[in-house]
Amino acid sequence: MTIESTNDNNNTKPAITYSECYQQCFCSDNLELMKTIESNTIDLIYCDILYGTGRNFGDYQDLKPIRSEIEAHYLPRLKEMHRVLKITGSIYLQMDYRIVHWLRCIMDDVFGYNNFRNEIIWSYKRYTGICRNFQTMHDNILRYSKSENYTFHQLFQPYQPTTLKNHKWEYDEINGTYFYWKRGKNTHPYKIHANKNGVKMNDVWDIPQLSPISNERYDFTSQKPKALIERIIKASSNENDLVADFYLGSGTTAEVCKDLNRNFIGCDINPRAVEITLKRLNNARS
Repeated sequence: MTIESTNDNNNTKPAITYSECYQQCFCSDNLELMKTIESNTIDLIYCDILYGTGRNFGDYQDLKPIRSEIEAHYLPRLKEMHRVLKITGSIYLQMDYRIVHWLRCIMDDVFGYNNFRNEIIWSYKRYTGICRNFQTMHDNILRYSKSENYTFHQLFQPYQPTTLKNHKWEYDEINGTYFYWKRGKNTHPYKIHANKNGVKMNDVWDIPQLSPISNERYDFTSQKPKALIERIIKASSNENDLVADFYLGSGTTAEVCKDLNRNFIGCDINPRAVEITLKRLNNARS
């Protein structure tokens, strides 16, 4: 597939500029909205996109798992996302096994193979049905940057219990940290110091799905937990940055941006999605 390079120079006067985006939600086709946004404006894009199941979920009609339909929908939208993203920006797209291979190819062409950063696996537990395959219990999140100069804050996770258990830890009074001695066949023993923050976070995230009785739960299909979105926003943006979600859904991204002091712009073609998002933002302010 041949992709023309994205032109960051939008010849039409943008209807939406950075200074106007504190927290804005639009009921709009995302492609049409993105065309009105000034180039090089957005610091971070996160979208829980259409997964290509072909199903009607009530709140929205999903795309069919046909490559031509997937490409026709996503290619023009990804080119606009590339245009509006800042040079220091990142994009995270969430999906599952049905279309991740196609989206990876499209994003390689639009954002550049060398700007691929991670494929994050969101691992979760759920009710299992009867099937002749391994149970599918994860989503895929593709992370790309627009350049080599991207915003990223290292996140940490706790040490594995086996790491804490299998080593003899000592206290270093000079540094005020715990350490253990690493020994090798051809090296002298040396100290491995524990990081008080834990270990650097890996690309497999074990975060529970929302339960039906969760306090976060709104009556919207495929709502994602705030803990998942919080990791992304903390890792790839700063306070007062502008975050966009062009597949707004239940508005989790908007609420997390409010919690973490980020500006936000988002849209959904479904009026109910925008209504729920505005309700969540109003509740967050109260």
